[in-house]
Amino acid sequence: MLAVKLDTGFNIEVEFPITPFHRRLLAWLIDFLIQIAYLWIFGLLLNKMDVEWTVWADVLFVMPTVFYHLIMEITLNGQSIGKKAMSIKVITLEGGQPSISQYIIRWMFRLLDIGFFFIPGFFSIVLTERSQRVGDIIAGTIMIDTQPKTSWQDTIFTVVESSYKPKYSEVMQLSDRDINTLKSIIETIRRKNDHELAFRISERIQSKLKVNAQEDPYDFLQTLMKDYNYYSTNN
Repeated sequence: MLAVKLDTGFNIEVEFPITPFHRRLLAWLIDFLIQIAYLWIFGLLLNKMDVEWTVWADVLFVMPTVFYHLIMEITLNGQSIGKKAMSIKVITLEGGQPSISQYIIRWMFRLLDIGFFFIPGFFSIVLTERSQRVGDIIAGTIMIDTQPKTSWQDTIFTVVESSYKPKYSEVMQLSDRDINTLKSIIETIRRKNDHELAFRISERIQSKLKVNAQEDPYDFLQTLMKDYNYYSTNN
């Protein structure tokens, strides 16, 4: 499977599997059918209710399909219903969760990508090293395949026991984006059993936060996730 190595916020390269073109196409088809189904059902309801067709009816009829991908990717953390079905996800070039502005840029260039019988988007995905469509290139995002992962968490949140005692208050020096990247790295370490990567990331973060962890590197990273969530929810 084609993969790309991204330089994360901790200056460590992490490998992410790139989504094959046919999976992206199938995801788009699923989303397209959902939008067509909405238009069909909405049209039937209006006809049955014998509602006068006004400008507001036009807005309610068209707008949800126009903003479908943008709303879905923002609310579902880089996925739409079609992307979820195909186990694919939008992330940043740093391996984290895109910002709202990045989602908007991807959405704004969607018309360019699907215009002229999908030719611009197709050639952009096929010819670019990271299989990016035009909107991805400008927004600084890529599409990855989440299927090989045993588990994939879409948010930075981790379950923390009510009796949990945090160890590293310094973790709050990290941003949500750093934590989101760290969570992706932990998943990579667990999937590949990559102790060397765990050690390198642990060393980088300890140096950045100026802490001295006395626990296993992988355990330290997981502790940071729990500590961040503890402080985030109790402050």
